[in-house]
Amino acid sequence: MATLTHRPIWSDSEDGLPARSTQRPPESSALVAAHLAGDPHAFGQLVLRYQTRLLNFVYRMVGDRERAEDLVQEAFIRVHRHLHRYDPSRKFSTWLYTIASNLAKNELRNRRRSPLVFFQVIRQRWQGDRRPVDFEDSSTRPDRVYAAHQLRELVDETVGRLAQHHREVFVLRELEGKSYEEIAEIAGCNIGTVKSRLNRARQSFAELIAPRLD
Repeated sequence: MATLTHRPIWSDSEDGLPARSTQRPPESSALVAAHLAGDPHAFGQLVLRYQTRLLNFVYRMVGDRERAEDLVQEAFIRVHRHLHRYDPSRKFSTWLYTIASNLAKNELRNRRRSPLVFFQVIRQRWQGDRRPVDFEDSSTRPDRVYAAHQLRELVDETVGRLAQHHREVFVLRELEGKSYEEIAEIAGCNIGTVKSRLNRARQSFAELIAPRLD
C-alpha cells in the first residue's frame, strides 16, 4: 500500500505538489464545495493541506509509523466517499480529525484483542534501526539538529506511554493546537471532561519525561 508521505492519494500535479501561487489559499469548505461541483483538483489540495499534521496525530496515537500511514490513507478514503454528507457548518478539520481519531481508537482496541498484532508492532521496533538525522537546513548546526531530533523522539515515546484517553486530548491540544471545543467534538465528550483529562495527561507526561531530561 502506497504511503502518504511518499505520494498523496490525490494530487494537483505529476509530482504531487500544488502549483505555486501568490493568492491566498482557499478555505477548506470552499475546496469541499469545489470538489462536489466537479473540480478534479480540489480534493488533492485538501489532502496536501492536512496529511502531514494528520499523520503526526495518528502516529502519536498508535505508535507505529507504517500503520499510521495506512490509517491516514483510510481516513482520506472515507472522507472522499462521504464528502457529500459533510455539514459545512462544522469545521472541516474537526470532521477529518474525528474520523482519523476513531480509526486510531479501533486500531488500539484491535491490538488489545489480538496479542499477536501487538507483539509484531513491538518486535518491529526492536529490530528497526534508528532513522538518521535529516539535515534539511544546511544553515543549522548538526548538533542542534540532532538534539531536536532526540527530543522529538523522547516526546513521542513519552506520549505513547499515556493512557489512551489522556493521549488523545494531550496530542490534540499540546501538539495539534486544537481548541477545547474541537477536542470535545473529536473525542466525543464534553469540554469539562476534556479539561479534566488534559490536566491529568499533562501531569502524567511531566512525571514520565522529567527523569529523562536530566
